[in-house]
Amino acid sequence: MEQPKITIIKATKQGATIKSPGQRLRVCAYCRVSTTSEEQKDSFNSQVGYYKDYIASNPAWINAGIYADEGITGTTAEKRPDFQRMIADCMAGKIDIILAKSISRFARNTVDALNYIRALKEKSISIRFEEEHIDTLTAEGELLITILSSVAQQEVQNTSEHVKKGLAMKMTAGQLVGFAGCLGYDVDQKTGSLVVNKDEAEIVRYIFKRYIEGVGTTVLARELVEHGWKTKYGSKVWQDSTILGILKNEKYKGDLLQGKTFTVDPISKKRLVNNGESDQFYIADHHEAIVSKEDWENANAILKKRSYVRKLNPDGTRTRFSRQYVFSSICECGFCGRQLSRRSWHGGINYNKVIWQCMSYTKKGKHQCPYCKAISEDALKGAFVDAYNHLVSDDRAFLNDFIAKTGDYLKKSGLNIENAQNNKKTIENQNKIDKLANAFVDGTMSQDAYESKLKSLTIEKGKLQKEREEIDFKIKSKADAEAKLEGFRNAALENGGKELSTFTADFFDTCVEKVVVGGYDKDKKPDPYLITFVFKKEFGPLAQHSGNKSTTIMEISHYWPHFTFNPSKDNERIKVQKDFINVRIAIDI
Repeated sequence: MEQPKITIIKATKQGATIKSPGQRLRVCAYCRVSTTSEEQKDSFNSQVGYYKDYIASNPAWINAGIYADEGITGTTAEKRPDFQRMIADCMAGKIDIILAKSISRFARNTVDALNYIRALKEKSISIRFEEEHIDTLTAEGELLITILSSVAQQEVQNTSEHVKKGLAMKMTAGQLVGFAGCLGYDVDQKTGSLVVNKDEAEIVRYIFKRYIEGVGTTVLARELVEHGWKTKYGSKVWQDSTILGILKNEKYKGDLLQGKTFTVDPISKKRLVNNGESDQFYIADHHEAIVSKEDWENANAILKKRSYVRKLNPDGTRTRFSRQYVFSSICECGFCGRQLSRRSWHGGINYNKVIWQCMSYTKKGKHQCPYCKAISEDALKGAFVDAYNHLVSDDRAFLNDFIAKTGDYLKKSGLNIENAQNNKKTIENQNKIDKLANAFVDGTMSQDAYESKLKSLTIEKGKLQKEREEIDFKIKSKADAEAKLEGFRNAALENGGKELSTFTADFFDTCVEKVVVGGYDKDKKPDPYLITFVFKKEFGPLAQHSGNKSTTIMEISHYWPHFTFNPSKDNERIKVQKDFINVRIAIDI
């Protein structure tokens, strides 16, 4: 059988874009510089002018446009708008050839470079890099592109490391890095030092003062608006997060912490909160303080403890804020269930009255809790003394029994086991992180695998740190409870189990589980001044009662002159003076 005759049709010149005879190629150029310095601006203008002339000098070409990104970093293509416009025009069939000075001007990481080159190659669009003498439509071109793009990416990483070292040296020397000022401070551009802004410092001192006094961030935000004060950036609106950021900022006590965040990698430039992944630099007494170190520490101690207010523990018990005020976080509204907050009423120069009121009312308005009324701190103290005295007798037996039961409960907390387990897990976690780092350095683990496993270990580390904070808080709370129990023991037994004459914080803290202010009387009518003291179930005279919820075992009247307003005809109200309020004694079963 005869062999068939085969005619070979020779390939056209490699790298050329095939067009009909006489049809000119549409050629564009891409230019970029990464800074806005005068020197770089000259370079940028030179590139643009050069490519316009270069394209015009070739009669087979027609200028399809000069795409240029000025003063924009090139580590990722998404951050270059004109680059993205050029790619869109390519995909729309408007361009045949792209001219670029070098690979590093086109893309600075391997993934970006190869993805775009291959996408354009499918459209038969050529990219020509002048410095490297590469045309991407040739086989040799893609091989060289892979190699050279890797080199370009390594250059970016090397530059990033040099920058990190330079910044670390500056921070080690105590110089400010990347800080433009915060509320209360401006940066002296000549010296690079922090200078107190007197007007803003007044706002900062007010925030710390009121927070230490017991005012929460939501109420504080409203007070700042009422004063007409603005944030550092001129906003009239104050967010809780803004106030919390001020309270946590160590700069206000005169110290400086740098390295609070770190860059994950030079390609994505993603920044994360530094939880130990990168070095930090702390300098005490770096600049003039706005608040004293004592006030800063007090505010942050309150801030830390408040994060555990009324938190439910695994054993079902509640961990409460170690209170600055004896009624903080223990009083709740009998109508809506929200906590009561401490406030001061001022009337004239010599009148000052401390009251407690439902937070629904103070934060959102009366319509949120219409029946609630403010009750004075003195009324709460006096009502507790009355309630306590109605329970006790000259017999010491129930007091001894209560003290013994409470002491046994504190001893059974299990905190030693929790503490030991957390320490063990923390050490194991750090060992895993160290081994992971060694494997990556030795080259036995890829970067993707390293980053993936490091992420999960870092999350675990954060959870363990949070658990550690909770355990430390519980240990301190337990120590406080033991100290208060000892104070109760000494005072109660020295008093011989007799009645109290004045309010004693140790008695109150040790006996009472919570206080409910407001509620409904026997006729189901709202009574804003009804006070219910829910005693702990271990308290002697109440231990005999049982049930599955708070059980009222006694109701008394407490002498506290006050005024109420009763409705009358024609939507008017009549002011009526009353001498007593109702007080209920209950046990939390």
